[in-house]
Amino acid sequence: MAQKSIDNKLATKTAELPKTNLRYLRDKMREKVKGIFKFDEAPGQTLSFMYREFKEDPLERFDLVDGQVYSLPLGVVKHIVKNMYYPLHRHIKDENGGSSMRVGTKVHRASFQSLEFLDIEDIQPDADIATVERVF
Repeated sequence: MAQKSIDNKLATKTAELPKTNLRYLRDKMREKVKGIFKFDEAPGQTLSFMYREFKEDPLERFDLVDGQVYSLPLGVVKHIVKNMYYPLHRHIKDENGGSSMRVGTKVHRASFQSLEFLDIEDIQPDADIATVERVF
């Protein structure tokens, strides 16, 4: 009987742990970040998109004008910086004119320049070169 009680308490504690971490992460992603939105794909225009980080969150609409200052949730800023791109693929030719390398790059559609101090890893875009493959 004592072993079942200990197992139940342990199971309860492990079940609560992810919810606590999820709540912390959710609160962190909702922290506001003040900065300048840049619409690199169409300067001077408005970018509109719907966003929801967690399934408990409501679906929100964001209408961002190029060059304007906004106070946005950290999760939205990360989405703009890390996910708003399209891939561009090209081939590099060798000295014989054949295709020797296939290079995939990311063309970022938008960026967000923070006006506050944040951990650099949080909102820095990924490297421009996504993939490099040798073609035989």
